[in-house]
Amino acid sequence: MDATTDEPALLPDRPRTDARRPVALIVGVVATVLFVALRLAVDLDGGAPLAFDQWWDDTMAALANPVVVIIAWIPATVGGTIGMIVIGISTTIVFLLVKRPWDALNVAGAIALVVLIGAPLAAVIARARPTDSLAETQATSFPSGHTAVATTIAITLALILRRGWIWVAGTVWVLLMMWSRTYLHAHWLSDVVAGFLEGVAVSTLVWALVEVWRVRRAQRVAEVDS
Repeated sequence: MDATTDEPALLPDRPRTDARRPVALIVGVVATVLFVALRLAVDLDGGAPLAFDQWWDDTMAALANPVVVIIAWIPATVGGTIGMIVIGISTTIVFLLVKRPWDALNVAGAIALVVLIGAPLAAVIARARPTDSLAETQATSFPSGHTAVATTIAITLALILRRGWIWVAGTVWVLLMMWSRTYLHAHWLSDVVAGFLEGVAVSTLVWALVEVWRVRRAQRVAEVDS
C-alpha cells in the first residue's frame, strides 16, 4: 500500500476509488482466517499455552529487570482502556474539525468494532493468563485487547493519511505493545498475535467498507447535481 499523497487523498469526499481497496480486502480476509485458525489451535489445547507460548514466557522471565519492567508499563498504560478512549475520541474530533467526516467515521467505527469483538470474545474463551502476570489476572487472555486496539489505530491512520512514516511509527508501536504485554506476563505470545490479527482484519475491512460507502455516496451526489 503506497505511502504517497495527492489531492484526492486530502479531499476524501471526492468520488475517487482507491486502488488499495482490493489489497485491503484481501489482507483483511487472510487476517480473519489466520485469527480463526489460531483460535481453533488454542481451543484444541483447552486454552493451555502452546509450545511457543511457554518458551516465550520463560524467555521474558529470564530477561526480567526492574527498570525494563517500568519501561514495559509505558505502552501498557498508554494503550489501556482510558488511553485508547482518549486517543480514539481525540482523533475522531480532529478529523471532524478539519472537515473529514468519513475519516472520523472510519476511526470511530474501527475502534468500536475491535472492542465489541475482542472484549466479549476474551470473556467467552476465558483463557487463563500466565501465572506470573505482573498486570491483569482475569481469565480474559485471548485475544490481547491492547494489541488489537493498537494495531487497529495504527493501520487505520496509515491507510487514511497515506504517509510512510506513519506505517513505520505504527509498526514500532504495535511491536512495542506486543512485547510489553508478554514481558509483563499479561498475555501469552499467541494472545498478542491473535490481537494483532484481529486489529489487521478490523482496520482493513472497515477502511474498505467506508471507502466503498464514501465513493458511492459521492457518486450519487454527483448524479443529483448533474
